This record gives sequence, structure tokens and C-alpha cells, in this order.
Amino acid sequence: MVPSGPPGPRDSVKNDQEIPSGAKPTGTRAGRPRLGGHGAIARPAPSSPAIARKKVLFVCIGNSCRSQMAEAFGQAYGSDVMEVHSAGLSPAPGIAPLTKVALAEKNLGVGEQFPKGLAFVSGVRFDIVVNMTGAPLDMPPARILEWPVPDPIGQKPEVFRSVATQIEALVMRLILELRSPSR
Repeated sequence: MVPSGPPGPRDSVKNDQEIPSGAKPTGTRAGRPRLGGHGAIARPAPSSPAIARKKVLFVCIGNSCRSQMAEAFGQAYGSDVMEVHSAGLSPAPGIAPLTKVALAEKNLGVGEQFPKGLAFVSGVRFDIVVNMTGAPLDMPPARILEWPVPDPIGQKPEVFRSVATQIEALVMRLILELRSPSR
């Protein structure tokens, strides 16, 4: 049998010599570098351009319902493009139980979140502030977004569900905007 192709590393071995077990041939193959293993040329993996994460603050009155929901949706769906925080103008003593129920129905939770005032986040420079208070809010140099979402505090569970659905859609729209290459 006549060998086909250029001589390889085993062709230079005499019949009475053995190649050690586990040894891998090195060098070139038909003038091209080997594609894997020892001696291969390292090629960087293709990557997509990194999107800078924006610092986003969600604000409502008590930081017990709306802004907590927005923070939970932002963490769950947009952690690749946003670092989320929430606060309230007058923080409540705790997160409303129906907020937890509405989020649990969407397979989300509040984790270690708790109601915070604006003073708690005063040292952070935000890129975007989402205002759901209904009152004017000025936090330069942040871009302020006004979301007219009704406050569900004291309402029935179906109102909390409706508000959670509305906030989820608004947060998703913001996430998609931040992911778009034109931003």
C-alpha cells in the first residue's frame, strides 16, 4: 500500500521504533497549523460587544409595592444591562404582603429587598431614575422617566396583579431599549 499525502510524524519512525503511548504529533498539516491540542494556535472566541450596565433607580411613595416590583423585574430580566435599585419618598415599615404574592405568581421574589428612602441611595450616581410617585422628582444628571402607574397599596389582590403586569411590561420595554445597539 502506497501512502497518500505528505509524510507525517509517524513516517519518520523506523519500523523498529515505537511512538510513546499518548504522544500527539505536532507541527503543521499540509502546510496549515494543527487545529487543536498541543501546539495549536490560540484564537480568541468570537464575542459580542459588551453593553455598559446602566444604574437604574425605581422610585415610588413607600418603596413597598411599585418600586419593589420594578426592582424585582429588573434584576430578573435585565441584569445584563442594568444595575437596579429602588427607593421611596417616605419608606414603609415593610414590603406589602400582596406585593410578594403578585411577584410570587410570576415566579419572582423580593429576596433581601427592603423599603429604603432616597437618603439610602443618595451617594449613587444613577443613569436613569424611574419616577412612579406622581410628584416631580429632580435627580440630575439622571435621565428621568415618568411612569404613571397607580399605587396599589390598600387595594385588592387583582389590583396588585394588574399593577405588577403593567410594571413588568414597562421594565421589559426599558430593558429592550437598553439592549438596542442604537443606545
